[in-house]
Amino acid sequence: MFSNDRKQLRQNFFDAWQKHRAGEVLSPLEEMISRVEISHPEYHALLDDPEKGLDKDYLPEDGGANPFLHMAMHIGLMEQITTDRPSGIGELYRRLCWRTGESHEAEHQMMECMAQMLWDAQSNQRMPDEQAYLECIRRLMS
Repeated sequence: MFSNDRKQLRQNFFDAWQKHRAGEVLSPLEEMISRVEISHPEYHALLDDPEKGLDKDYLPEDGGANPFLHMAMHIGLMEQITTDRPSGIGELYRRLCWRTGESHEAEHQMMECMAQMLWDAQSNQRMPDEQAYLECIRRLMS
């Protein structure tokens, strides 16, 4: 799934969705992608029409979120939780799920911290600060 080719990355989302809808066997990565897609019904019409979204630019000034970035952040977060990297994120996720009462809401809150960490790293041209990221997530529980 990792690539610098935006079109190819998006195609992975369309392919996983089409295979899911057709009831085909999914690879483990496609399973993960389709679970995220299923949890976002607001994107289903887009996923049903690859021509509509494959090349579309999603700009902040247009006022809408980039659905592919949003779903990719869910996938990135799930990878972090599964591997417990950074160390402790899995336990923080479980605690936040308990606090919010639902995993999807917990993920959205944690994704705000992830976005902030990535923004800070990019803005300051440095590696992401994992400790600041984990602290942001801890603050969600106070």
